[in-house]
Amino acid sequence: MKIVVCVKQVPEVTNVQVDPATGTLIREGVKSILNPFCEYALDHAVRLKQAFDNISISAITMGPPQARDVLLRCLELGADEGILVTDRKFAGADTWATALTLAEAIRTAVPDFDLILVGKQAIDGDTAQVGPEIAEILGLAQITYGVEVTLSSSRKQVRVTQEVERGYEVVEAALPALVTCSKGEVVRRAPSFKDVLQARKKLIRTIRADAIAIPEGQLGLQGSFTQVVKVFPPPAKKTNTILQNLEVEKAAQEIFSFLKEKRFL
Repeated sequence: MKIVVCVKQVPEVTNVQVDPATGTLIREGVKSILNPFCEYALDHAVRLKQAFDNISISAITMGPPQARDVLLRCLELGADEGILVTDRKFAGADTWATALTLAEAIRTAVPDFDLILVGKQAIDGDTAQVGPEIAEILGLAQITYGVEVTLSSSRKQVRVTQEVERGYEVVEAALPALVTCSKGEVVRRAPSFKDVLQARKKLIRTIRADAIAIPEGQLGLQGSFTQVVKVFPPPAKKTNTILQNLEVEKAAQEIFSFLKEKRFL
């Protein structure tokens, strides 16, 4: 059985700043990490591998050459191989062009996959679109917002505990299928020193634009239906008024005036 886990390299959100002149994220000098929801997806895959025999895990990412770092992290955490989809022709891809490229890369690199696991969203874009789009492109059943993932005894169905507005539901889908993961274990997996050393011996394959069957006009910025014009932080809002060092009568007068101004009185 073959599981594919789609992952993404993202900037660490606590360090993200926006260039006020260009309206773009400042990535220089910002530490990049494995998207946390992608790490949840990988963790679910590793737990399936521990529970069932003959399961292999392929971690795949689309990005610049430095995205190799997150694949190495995935290998340390239990993936068996990494697949780096990288080419300048992929630059500027929106969610649709990204999903189209990843779907075709999966067809090319792991054509006999049984299950695809993805994070529900990336913390830098928060669109939650790529996973469902991959499922639609590949014609797969999809289950979103999974918090627990297991297989039936026959390994022909995936069973997912899914977050819904009123709580949780348990949903099954026939394989092959795609699951987006919103949560995992509270304590994340930490690789041992042996895992780190073994990861350096595992294979990381590279797929470029000429290796997938997609016309160049459908790749990257050319194949994108949307384009980010500007990124900006939300304006600061004054949400409260603090009264300090006032006599009781003066404070009461200020509160009365405020309530009257806001038409509460």
